[in-house]
Amino acid sequence: MLRNYLKIALRNLAKNKAYSAINILGLAVGMAIAMLIGLWIYDELSFNKFHRNYDRLARLYVNQTFNGSTGSSRAISIPSATEIRTKYASDFKYVALGSWNYGHLLVSKDKKINQEGMYVDTGLPEMLSLTMLKGSYATALKEPNSILLSASVARTLFGDTDPMNKIIRVDTKRDVRVTGVFDDLPFNSEFYEVKFYMPWSAYLIDQPWVKNSLDQWGNHSFQCFAQLADNVDIERVSTKIRDVEKAHSTPQEKPEYFLHPMSKWHLYSDFKEGKNVGGGIQFVWLFGIIGVFVLLLACINFMNLSTARSEKRAKEVGIRKAVGSLRQQLIAQFLSESILVVTFALVLSLLIVLVSLSSFNELAGKQASIPYQSPVFWALLLSFTLLTGLVSGSYPALYLSSFNPLSVLKGTFRVGRWASLPRKILVVLQFTVSITLIIGTIIVFRQIQHAKNRPIGYDRSGLLQISVSTALGGKYDPLRDDLLKTGAVYEMSQSSSPTTGVWSNQIGFEWEGKDPKSVPLFGTIACTHEFGKTIGWKIIDGRDFSRAYSTDTSAFVLNEAAVKLTGLKNIVGKTIRYNEKPMQVVGVIKDMVMESPYEPIKPTIFMVNYDWANIFNVKLKPGVPVKDALKKVEMVFKKYDPESPFDFKFADAEYDNKFRDEERIGKLARIFAVLAIFISCLGLFGLASFVAEQRTKEIGVRKVLGASVTSLWGLLSKDFVRLVIISFLISAPIAWYFLNDWLQQYEYRTGISWWIFALAGIGATIITLLTVSFQAIRAALMDPVKSLRTE
Repeated sequence: MLRNYLKIALRNLAKNKAYSAINILGLAVGMAIAMLIGLWIYDELSFNKFHRNYDRLARLYVNQTFNGSTGSSRAISIPSATEIRTKYASDFKYVALGSWNYGHLLVSKDKKINQEGMYVDTGLPEMLSLTMLKGSYATALKEPNSILLSASVARTLFGDTDPMNKIIRVDTKRDVRVTGVFDDLPFNSEFYEVKFYMPWSAYLIDQPWVKNSLDQWGNHSFQCFAQLADNVDIERVSTKIRDVEKAHSTPQEKPEYFLHPMSKWHLYSDFKEGKNVGGGIQFVWLFGIIGVFVLLLACINFMNLSTARSEKRAKEVGIRKAVGSLRQQLIAQFLSESILVVTFALVLSLLIVLVSLSSFNELAGKQASIPYQSPVFWALLLSFTLLTGLVSGSYPALYLSSFNPLSVLKGTFRVGRWASLPRKILVVLQFTVSITLIIGTIIVFRQIQHAKNRPIGYDRSGLLQISVSTALGGKYDPLRDDLLKTGAVYEMSQSSSPTTGVWSNQIGFEWEGKDPKSVPLFGTIACTHEFGKTIGWKIIDGRDFSRAYSTDTSAFVLNEAAVKLTGLKNIVGKTIRYNEKPMQVVGVIKDMVMESPYEPIKPTIFMVNYDWANIFNVKLKPGVPVKDALKKVEMVFKKYDPESPFDFKFADAEYDNKFRDEERIGKLARIFAVLAIFISCLGLFGLASFVAEQRTKEIGVRKVLGASVTSLWGLLSKDFVRLVIISFLISAPIAWYFLNDWLQQYEYRTGISWWIFALAGIGATIITLLTVSFQAIRAALMDPVKSLRTE
């Protein structure tokens, strides 16, 4: 019986090649999108699951209240971590401190590379279940002069030779011995970028400020990772450690510690007023819903075209019922046809995924692959195919098998005036989804452009950011003089943060009239005198820092947000005490966007301090070719630090990175919207073809009676346009509701204008007319003699 079903199905597919092609192509595109989204979602949901202790690992966070708002940060103090490790030892298996991962210069003989690494406590490699290729957890970071390398870094530095016990110089100041090699972590791991680990004891030796922080409860500059003991509840432990810093802080700060589990690091990373408010999980839901709807659009095409051709198969159903076929058998036959079409579509969709996967990964920032060797993957794929076949074929099977054989065989069968209603509803559903995606894509694009066009308060064009290496420490003045002599540099300065970030936030500021109960938090940036000239900040009151004033080492420049926070009027010339030291305000600058372009500007104070400014800012001279300028700048840096590679970043490129996630989501949504429209138009094309075929004689009669091609085109097109207008009226409020809610997460956001909806509606109508017009005009131009000769 099954063989017979398949044979009939193949004959029907071959007999109706155009409709079969539309069905298979539409389903294939829908299934390919669903598969790509499925691979993306799987990658997101499996983030960090490589680590065997995934369910027991957590990161220490602290909530603090400043400027009337509670913020959550993973930057904690060393004494807090130490107290948690000793006082609550029974609740933890490991508590490990760590630095932030940042770039270091690794040198082995003639090989020099920059790689990101961390200083960590000895237990962290075992906590992360690193796969040790050489060495062991117990000895890898035991000595201060040891280093644990990833396999890729070891291969780059030493080739195929055994790296164990080889010597590496780190940052031109410390020689370390390779005591272990671990297998590179997968791309979807929080620690993928960390290519080597050094012991915490070396951090204390190399950085005196870290050693000084051992008893500084207010110095929140470090990370802390914890592995819970077995059978310990994370919420209960978070409650126990909450007030670990309370006795060492002011009542206004209200520091409260808690554990954030690894299972939530990636998708639940956003906090607001001390509460977790989600994060990347919203995009998982978004793309999951899009994948389901796009696949549904393809299934709707199949349903519509199958039921539209019902009259063509009515006699077949009537004869089969007359010779004894049961309805269940007819349903089975039509479902088998549907599953066969879906199987063909599956093969084509796999080819589409294979061809597009590398481009999709590049766009989505992933390294996803098809898990061919996983039985679970094939089981899911077969289930997915069967489900798609049943969904797309269920309505046609039930509809076609319900025909009355007596009416069909007597020739009195008519599908009825309401027979097309389900098809119209499905078309409306298709375009409702498509128009909603179009509106969403436009608003996401506008939000990105709105933030990009926000005045940033400084000039980032031609601005280089270069980390200060050990060899360059203390050589600022001669280095600057040589750079200016090249003729390729307009100005050069140093700062403790780049223009695209504020790396230090401090309290300890007092001024006349300040509320004694408040604990204001300011972004704090140390810089050289030339910083403002280099970046082109805009002075709106007072003056810039100047070497002509020896007192500027005890001076502040504030941004507008900082002035507003102090509440002082005519602030220039007034004194603000910084850790009991009096500092005079000499200038006020226009607010600069240094952090998120979607958030309010952080109150920031700038001061002259050459000791902890660790970023070089180099402004290239306008008019000099960038390639030539970079060569000259590199020669100067090589003169003072020949050991280190010339590693720089453009400020405008770093600023653009702030839009990376939104742009990625926007591009993906744009592609999905285009493909959704394509699938919907495929269905419309098939339906228009069928309607034109069904109304051939009517068109012939109308032409004989004098109807023009234009009037016939309007006759055949108006029904489809009406359906798209209904779709627009449904999709507009739906899109407004969800997108308005999405925009609320941004403090600095665009509005939702009426013209966006009008543009989407008009665009969908034009696309519909273009799709339908080919079939409508072809039918209108047909010779009426051919359609009426049998009448």
